[in-house]
Amino acid sequence: MVDVSKWPLFSLLDAEELPTVRQACVFGTSANEAIYITHGNEVFVVGLNSSSCLGTGDSLSTIVPKKLDFLRGKKVVSLSYGSGPHVLLATDDGQLFAWGHNGYSQIGNGTTNQGLTPVLITSNLPNKKVTEVACGSHHSMALTLDGEVFAWGYNNCGQIGSGSTANQPYPRKVTGSLQGKTAVAITCGQTSSMTVIENGEVYGWGYNGNGQLGIGNNGNQLTPCRLAALQGLCIQQIVSGYGHCLALTDEGLLYSWGANTYGQLGTGNKSNHLSPTQIMADKERVVEVAACHSTHTSAAKTQSGQVYMWGQCRGQSIVWPHLTHFVNTDDVFACFATPSVMWRLMSVEHDDFLTVTEALRKEFDSPETSDLKFSVDGKCIHVHKAVLKIRCEHFRSMFRSQWTEDQQEVIEIGQFSYPVYRSFLQFLYTDTVDLPPEDAIGLLDLATSYCENRLKRLCQQIIKRGITVENAFTLLSAAIRYDAEDLEVFCFRFCVNHLTQVTQTSAFWQVDGAMLKEFISKASRCGAFKN
Repeated sequence: MVDVSKWPLFSLLDAEELPTVRQACVFGTSANEAIYITHGNEVFVVGLNSSSCLGTGDSLSTIVPKKLDFLRGKKVVSLSYGSGPHVLLATDDGQLFAWGHNGYSQIGNGTTNQGLTPVLITSNLPNKKVTEVACGSHHSMALTLDGEVFAWGYNNCGQIGSGSTANQPYPRKVTGSLQGKTAVAITCGQTSSMTVIENGEVYGWGYNGNGQLGIGNNGNQLTPCRLAALQGLCIQQIVSGYGHCLALTDEGLLYSWGANTYGQLGTGNKSNHLSPTQIMADKERVVEVAACHSTHTSAAKTQSGQVYMWGQCRGQSIVWPHLTHFVNTDDVFACFATPSVMWRLMSVEHDDFLTVTEALRKEFDSPETSDLKFSVDGKCIHVHKAVLKIRCEHFRSMFRSQWTEDQQEVIEIGQFSYPVYRSFLQFLYTDTVDLPPEDAIGLLDLATSYCENRLKRLCQQIIKRGITVENAFTLLSAAIRYDAEDLEVFCFRFCVNHLTQVTQTSAFWQVDGAMLKEFISKASRCGAFKN
């Protein structure tokens, strides 16, 4: 559970107010401003109010939370802040609001007048739904539902991506190399901009004096430039620090590049890197990375929940990822970042409040509320017919065509093992899979049989992450058997790259003779047996 009281500003809230907080963000040059949203979708602000960044209509500081009535009832999906500071906020209906410092038109309303209250930004965004926002020091970006990127504000280094260094007073669509591509994520450094497109490629533009664009040199870029060094990797999350970047692949690999004065790249030294370099390779799979443009701090969380931090940490320069006692990356920034800002709009979970997702997760395999049981290997799994019908076409069809009310509420399963079938049903409740790669093979078989394509992709990711010399050929056999072409290519390459070790395993010689012959033939054509 995230504890917002670790940020001093939230000690101003009394015991009755704290449980009402659903989302929060602490920001500002000294972490002296905060905005929070309640479960009733009311927006409150508190703090110093530099450059009218609280949006209260004046420049007065307040230690008593003030409500922003203009945003009442708006469900916030994304929020970001600059160094002025200025604030961008996107709602679930795609609206974009901005306020605060505006000396470089970073609000996007065509003026340089300070934004005393939230203003709806619509210029150059007709019929566009904004899903994500990001702020640099004095520039802004927005990502739309259809995958377009817009930028505006300060442009001294080309961070707007317009091909010039003229400031941009209104949102402007970023084109160039992004033309025709669908973006899925955006992030800003102080004066640089980055985006990830749907195939996992990364593009960057703007200031590059420390190599924060990751393109192999330190020249500024006035238009988007692809990070060729990440070719072949699928990036699923990217974050920017003051002058550095962290990128996480779909296989849990972590890369860093850019400024490294405080060791924020986690490479063991303080040398800048102009191109991405892999870090934490000796650690387990990374599932989340954290950084923000106003700090030189980095953090990461692994699949088992371990949290690491490095970079500038309370005045110290930590050059290697350091294992902490924290349970989330947000706590790293509360306790060790300078300033102690939040790196994202933080969602707060309370012990007495369950989201729909949490409630479903809690009720999986619950005898108290279930109305259906599966019997697998003599063990029962308790589920809810309504959930299965909503989540899976296989069950929807089964209950519609075969099920009658007088049937016994127990379904016998003989085709799949208990761990596999339980994991499948749990996936329908949680959207997650937690299985070793050997069991993921059986789940891949089930996903193929039930035409669950997303589950099939998740199984392939688990197998990719868990492949070893000992199980590589078994996994290759499974990929071929279940027609998982991408996984087959991955496993084949792994076997070829580790040919000597793989051919010494028992699994290699226990497979079907025809398949073994085909592998040897294909590997020979690749030159694997030259030596």
